[in-house]
Amino acid sequence: MLNQNEILKVADIVSQEKGIELEIVMQAMEESFEIIAKSKYGLENNIKAEIDRFTGNFKLTHIKDVVETIDPVLQSNQLLLDQAKKHDADASIGSQIRIELPAVSFGRVTANMARQVIYTRVREAEKKRQYNDFKDRVGEVLSGIVKRIEFGNIIVDLGKAEGFLRKDELIPRENFKNGDRIRAYFFDIKEEVKGHKISLSRTHPQFMAKLFVQEVPEIYEGQIEIVSVARDPGSRGKIAVRANDKSIDPVGACVGMRGSRVQAIVNELQGEKIDIVHWSEIQSRYVMNALAPAEVAKVNEFPNSNKVEVVLPEDQLSIAIGRRGQNVKLASILTGLEIDILTEKEDTERRQTEFKAVTELFAEKLDLEDMIAQLLVVEGYNSVEKINNANVADIQKIEGFDEELAIEIHSRASQYVENEKLNLQKLIDESNIEEYLKTIEEFDNKILKILIDKNIKTRQDLADLSTDELIGRDGILYRKIDKNIAEKIIMDAREIYLD
Repeated sequence: MLNQNEILKVADIVSQEKGIELEIVMQAMEESFEIIAKSKYGLENNIKAEIDRFTGNFKLTHIKDVVETIDPVLQSNQLLLDQAKKHDADASIGSQIRIELPAVSFGRVTANMARQVIYTRVREAEKKRQYNDFKDRVGEVLSGIVKRIEFGNIIVDLGKAEGFLRKDELIPRENFKNGDRIRAYFFDIKEEVKGHKISLSRTHPQFMAKLFVQEVPEIYEGQIEIVSVARDPGSRGKIAVRANDKSIDPVGACVGMRGSRVQAIVNELQGEKIDIVHWSEIQSRYVMNALAPAEVAKVNEFPNSNKVEVVLPEDQLSIAIGRRGQNVKLASILTGLEIDILTEKEDTERRQTEFKAVTELFAEKLDLEDMIAQLLVVEGYNSVEKINNANVADIQKIEGFDEELAIEIHSRASQYVENEKLNLQKLIDESNIEEYLKTIEEFDNKILKILIDKNIKTRQDLADLSTDELIGRDGILYRKIDKNIAEKIIMDAREIYLD
């Protein structure tokens, strides 16, 4: 049996070596002594071991409940009141008394049992400490040594723990061997049965962002802010930055003298090309910057939509799209927008087609002369609803229009819109479209008519559609609703059929 000084000394050594609290080690030793005692006095006995934290004094007690009647099953841990009072004069029914037991000596088997208990509890405490040490470091770049490689996955020695870098989280074509120093982005930690798993990545977009934080003092100090990041690991990346101090050029600061700062990051990312984009609060300007090196002629924006159209010269088309669509894809991720690309020729042809269609619509529906209809379109009135919503005074401002003509055009537009509403409601009421589609908040009567015309009349019809079929460039509701809303509508429609 260990003496008092040895108990405290062993506990202190284990605590310091493993970096865990002394109290946890003491509790593990107490638990091991309880197991030894139970092996002698009986496993069914409620035995408590206590070590004095200051002196190292050790004692064993048998805890018994004071009862009126002994339960045969629990009798080893029960005591009648009159017997209990022999040990404690203040004992009462329902209370507990502690009967001190003589110390037990360690046999070889019991000593091994005690050692195993201490090892297990200390190991659990060590894992818990490691978890607590790392859980608040998620989002950092960690540096370590390649410890071993298993089926392409890399186990990284981080000093006090091991990190796991999956094969698909490595940059394509990069190779590491045992003993190599490696840096990776720490993106997740999970507690598992065998401990905790620290997940690392070198392909995560934030890995590139954090490298910029390390290489560019202005970012670290908060003078420059990283707004967004997009990556095709090992090939190309884009990072959008803005300066909180207007006297600083955010792009120039990130590039560094003769490209020294960005080159250090390129080297770490195995030659990955990096476009540093100047963020702008003006959406069209931000999109233009994001599509660099392509030169954009103009950006068409759509209110209340996350889509934009980019118009550019024919010779810039392949540059804007990039190899395998890489450039436009990264620009879309960077800006959070769906980007459609048109050449100037395609844009001109489409506008001419739209101009002709709207002119013919005004001439037919509002009974206007072609010249008057064309003037309205030239002034930006591209729908009857827009004319209806305008003021007579605004319409009168069109060159060649007087008050009488403006009033007449506005009156005809108002009458047309009202008739269309009535006809639209009648069509929907007489159709056999399911009530479910009518309850979808984003589906107004105009959208419902489009769905009816395309024979999309039931929840099942909606559930069978792909997102591209619904809102793609040739989709049923192209430009009518955003992608994230369309995806939700389709998934909600499918929900009932997933059971």
